[in-house]
Amino acid sequence: MTVTNSEGLIEGVFSIERMAKIGTGTTARRVKQAALYYARQTADEIIEMQGLNNKHVPFGKSEEISKDELLAEYLPMPQLYKEVIGNLRMVQKSVARGDKYRRRGENFTAEYEYANALNLDEQNVRANFGIGLCLLARDEEDKAKKVFDRIIKTDSSFEDEHKHLFNEYGIALRRKKLIGQSVDYYRRALELSDDDENLWYNLARAQFERKEFSRAAEAVAKCLELKPTHPEGKKMSDYLIKKKLA
Repeated sequence: MTVTNSEGLIEGVFSIERMAKIGTGTTARRVKQAALYYARQTADEIIEMQGLNNKHVPFGKSEEISKDELLAEYLPMPQLYKEVIGNLRMVQKSVARGDKYRRRGENFTAEYEYANALNLDEQNVRANFGIGLCLLARDEEDKAKKVFDRIIKTDSSFEDEHKHLFNEYGIALRRKKLIGQSVDYYRRALELSDDDENLWYNLARAQFERKEFSRAAEAVAKCLELKPTHPEGKKMSDYLIKKKLA
């Protein structure tokens, strides 16, 4: 039985058996393991697949396969669909409540909501950013550094839909005088999204505060290359030239 949504498109949980190596050396053996996926049909013959974690929540990057491949190689698991959707909604609601409380300045309550989301989906991008911002607001820098390490290792943190978050997080790092982390963070972000003028400008700001003026000039030049009318970028560029720092 294939699950479809109200629009008649495929949406459900599917499994596939794959061979996996267990053990090492003389004890190594290959066994069959079932992998679970949340599948959604996004176009006539395209299926977007996202793996499920051990809490049965979609996580990580999605991949696309054909409808024919899904129906031929994957087994539908309709008994899990309701659980997965319920968990996904719990995560989304917890993150939304966390965002609301953080905007109000109620950081402890916001952190609690983000933690609830991370309990189900430890790679959730918005929850990780949110809890990091709460910790920075409370000057809990050691805990914030652990969140920073988690964020910077997750490629999906730097997708276009999260640009406003990683700009905000980088600014928060810089304002807390965590300049080294701020620079590392912006460089990592730019490895994955180098066409954001605000990222280049904020990198320039962090490098300027480290007195790395030539690097700041290079970064702000890239900002202005992408957006010549960027007001803060123009001011920084003019100041670097006036003071003969670039």
